[in-house]
Amino acid sequence: MFTFKVDEQIELRLLEDNDAEPLFALVDKQRSYLREWLPWVDGVTSAANYSSTIKMWRKQFADNDGFQAGILYQQELCGMVGFHSYHWANRSTSIGYWLSKDFQGKGIMTRACQAIIRYAFSSLHMNRIEIRCAEENHKSRAIPERLGFKKEGTVRDGEFLYDHFVNTIIYSLLKEDWKKLQQKS
Repeated sequence: MFTFKVDEQIELRLLEDNDAEPLFALVDKQRSYLREWLPWVDGVTSAANYSSTIKMWRKQFADNDGFQAGILYQQELCGMVGFHSYHWANRSTSIGYWLSKDFQGKGIMTRACQAIIRYAFSSLHMNRIEIRCAEENHKSRAIPERLGFKKEGTVRDGEFLYDHFVNTIIYSLLKEDWKKLQQKS
């Protein structure tokens, strides 16, 4: 089982078949909250949906093409974070994440993203990481802004959410920028 210890409170873990039910329960409990910004929520109608998805995520990890990890805060599943895929030729990747409303305000996502950013630059030797957020999703946008990402621009109508389009903001962090941030801290 792949696990990545972020700190004393947070662990990232590649999910297994027996995680389908707790993951579905978490999404189902937070459905209306998550649905505001995540286009896949309505497609998750049972734990069975996650059984096939978890297999796909494990294959992605095995193929060395990114990963999707459960975030455990004090041993409790509270969200997900991961790399969508790796673009090896360009040495770039992008981060996706979501966190249960019940666990926000504890710095969980910031610390989880810091850990995988460090992994991407130090172990995978990536040069560029992107994060895309809906323009009006201020909580999500706070993560790249807090971590020193640069706002590159706005993609007008960049994502369709159920019945409307939203603009998306593109943020990026280059390895060179990250090294400078590390020297300052």
